[in-house]
Amino acid sequence: MPRTRPAYPPEFRAQIVALARTGRSAEGLAREFEPSAHTIRTWIRAADRHGGDNTVAVDALSEAERVELQRLRREVRQLRQERDILAKAAAWFAQNDATSSRSSNS
Repeated sequence: MPRTRPAYPPEFRAQIVALARTGRSAEGLAREFEPSAHTIRTWIRAADRHGGDNTVAVDALSEAERVELQRLRREVRQLRQERDILAKAAAWFAQNDATSSRSSNS
């Protein structure tokens, strides 16, 4: 779905977060400025997650990036399982090869 307006600049977000931290309510800020109260609360939570200062993280993951990260983590988990299985199989074959070569040398 296309955006209806450009994203708010990071400086504006930081100012709103700073005002909210002075004790002003998100609803009051929403009435005075344009963003919704929900958006303001989201900015405050994002600022809390990223260091607790008044800046809002610009590098927060988008939904597409979050989905890709989840997919990549799943893929890494599967590759690690496959690697572990192959390492165990190689060790088993090496052990069986060593015992069969000892028995054939006798």
